[in-house]
Amino acid sequence: MFRGRSAHVLDAKGRLSIPARFRDVLKAGYDNKLIVTNLPSCLAAYPFEEWRKIEEQFAAYSFGPAHIISFKRYFLGAAVECPVDAQGRILIPAVLRKEAGLNREVVLSGMLNFFEIWSKERLDEELASTRDKFEQISTDIFAEMGAGG
Repeated sequence: MFRGRSAHVLDAKGRLSIPARFRDVLKAGYDNKLIVTNLPSCLAAYPFEEWRKIEEQFAAYSFGPAHIISFKRYFLGAAVECPVDAQGRILIPAVLRKEAGLNREVVLSGMLNFFEIWSKERLDEELASTRDKFEQISTDIFAEMGAGG
């Protein structure tokens, strides 16, 4: 599982060093292929096997409903295979870097079966917003899950 956050620097070519603990997860349970795609505020990096599960779920929707087609166009349509090189890096395509607002300083955030790639500035804003609403968010989540908070 991908856990925790790590600060990193993109090099001039757009290469990103994957943290050793994330590479260990890839080696232990997956191959060295990552699929990187956009989310509204950041990028998501999935091990190939996890990505295949997502593709299988959406394969049944060749046509409509419109919101599923729109989601597929944005999320699935942007997906790019980014193999991990011998130095433990991936090359993030320029179009994805631009979409996520990635410049030099980035943060990787573990999300269990995938990880997010954020610009440091955007993640700082997101975390501050979540912190300000944490009590309400956690109450809502525990109510949805049927657990006590």
